[in-house]
Amino acid sequence: MVVGIVVVCVVIAILAFLVPRLSRHPQNGTQRVLGVGSRAGSKAPGPLGRLFSKPFRSSSRAVGRSGSAGRRARGRLPF
Repeated sequence: MVVGIVVVCVVIAILAFLVPRLSRHPQNGTQRVLGVGSRAGSKAPGPLGRLFSKPFRSSSRAVGRSGSAGRRARGRLPF
């Protein structure tokens, strides 16, 4: 699962760099799917719920950061 998230982050970052406007939809879709996993994991009782939902929350945050980093890098180009 970790390798899959890393691949998704790299693809989102490259997509955000090449076509910033078109990268929002895949980024939001990925974050929506990870949000569903986080909500499903948080249904477990007590500390177990936080433990199960944390990987999905941090993965969603990583996808968002990679997309914004790609768009920010594109914005810094001199042309």
